[in-house]
Amino acid sequence: MPSRTARLRELLARDKILLAPGAHDALTARIAEKCGFEAVYMTGAGTVNTQLGMPDHSMITLSEMVLSATRMARVTSLPIVSDADTGYGGVLNVMRTVQEFQLAGIAGIHIEDQVMPKRCGHLKGKEVIPIEEMVGKIRAACHARTDPDFLIIARVDARAPLGFDEAVRRARAYRDAGADMIFPEALESEEEFHSFAREVSAPLLANMTEYGKTPYLTASQFHEMGYRMVIYPVSAMRVAIKAIYELFTEIRRSGTQKHSLKHMFSRDQLYDLIDYDDMLDLEKHFSGEVPKEM
Repeated sequence: MPSRTARLRELLARDKILLAPGAHDALTARIAEKCGFEAVYMTGAGTVNTQLGMPDHSMITLSEMVLSATRMARVTSLPIVSDADTGYGGVLNVMRTVQEFQLAGIAGIHIEDQVMPKRCGHLKGKEVIPIEEMVGKIRAACHARTDPDFLIIARVDARAPLGFDEAVRRARAYRDAGADMIFPEALESEEEFHSFAREVSAPLLANMTEYGKTPYLTASQFHEMGYRMVIYPVSAMRVAIKAIYELFTEIRRSGTQKHSLKHMFSRDQLYDLIDYDDMLDLEKHFSGEVPKEM
């Protein structure tokens, strides 16, 4: 079996776009694999929102992100691409970031050219660092990896603060610096995605988030333009939040959850998802006893 990093490279080399749903925890990553996806994206915003209950505003640390990534990698065999924000500092911090995510079992990361504290890529008020500084970060990231298949993705956030042409210029420079893939954040029209693909000779990643600057495009549309991968960073989290909010509202109103049972995974479905029977089999094999279920 190829490594997860090699597998990700194979998936990206096909004449088929790679769909990577966003996961904010290990269970969501497991669901992605059960649903037949070939890769998963570890969302930075979703991890911050769900695990810290805070905005995506440089509030989470490298160690916290790596811990989440480690847990995710343990429960799925899929290649995982993770958000790594700005690399959590300067070039030396970027080098450590690459090393820690590699050790966690992640197949690739993206680093963005925003200043710290960074903002959500689709909000107003973004600022970017000088192009030379980001080029240094990309070069440092490539130097730090010990697995040549580990994917270094450069996220370009310059479209909003500096314009489309500057985003293209930066993308070319990041590619020349060694980035394996380019991630143009918050392009504002289908034509911009077309133009970017025509003007930047590199494997490209598209971010199909909701309620942002990017119009809703299908995976097939991105593929036709030449993009290799599309991520859906917080779609699952948004659906889950709404479902939980409605459940809690119902319990508070009526004092029972029974009207929501039809929207729930049953106990058997949950146990199948988390491989509960396999754990019991292991316990029985090594201890000879299985505790009675409560």
